[in-house]
Amino acid sequence: MQESAGINNIVSSFQADPKNVHSKEIMDSLRYAGLIQQALLPTSQFLNKLLKDYFVLFMPQAVVSGDFFWATHKNKKAYIVTADCTGHGIPGALMSILGISFLNEVVKTDSSGMANRILNKLREKIMEALHQTGDFNESKDGMDLSMCIIDQENSGLQFSGANNPLYIIRSNELIEIKGDKMPIGINAVFEKPFTNKHIEIRNNDRFYLFSDGFPDQFGGPKNKKFKYRPFKQLLLDIHKSNMNDQHSILKETIINWKGDNEQTDDIMVLGFSFR
Repeated sequence: MQESAGINNIVSSFQADPKNVHSKEIMDSLRYAGLIQQALLPTSQFLNKLLKDYFVLFMPQAVVSGDFFWATHKNKKAYIVTADCTGHGIPGALMSILGISFLNEVVKTDSSGMANRILNKLREKIMEALHQTGDFNESKDGMDLSMCIIDQENSGLQFSGANNPLYIIRSNELIEIKGDKMPIGINAVFEKPFTNKHIEIRNNDRFYLFSDGFPDQFGGPKNKKFKYRPFKQLLLDIHKSNMNDQHSILKETIINWKGDNEQTDDIMVLGFSFR
């Protein structure tokens, strides 16, 4: 999701004049805010226990990020979320902290164990917090989000998505499980309940959740977006590699593609498997 106007220009001006006392104070505050935001994300130690075979490519566009990933464990099931909030930088980071806080609350109190019902409740919380009623002049902030609930004991996975999909690579074929075409937040049309997709986990399946930052990054010989079709092909090309190597290849590819261009948006790709 795209940036609220002006924030990047402000941050750039701070960075351009490091001798300015006020600029230094604000940059120091931003870096500290980045540490706080990082502390809210799942640790590698926790993810190692939860997923075992995974990677997270997380490349914020600025000091703080509008993309975030979240995970927890409840009733012998793993809950995995990737989200892309309105904006990046400071506005996106504020939305991400709101999203993380509400996810903690909603999942803790949820008794259904269903991904779509959690997204429905999360949307209610976001709309209530931002006082979104559908008025033309009010904030349209929110987030695109993907949630997987993994039941390894029964080899099952639930998926529910707000605009964002889930990619599964199975038997050398990429399967796209689409999310619903509406965000977590106020929608241009009447809010419908999110849908739930049930997927049987098979040996050697690879699962990928992501924001739009990777395919939307400008670069290459014609200075165009990377785009989704090459992104899918890249995942197909590397999916048999171990997760650490996949992380390295994705990071190297997007850095080389970007070249001298500025990073367009926050970049996040989360991959996992059950070998």
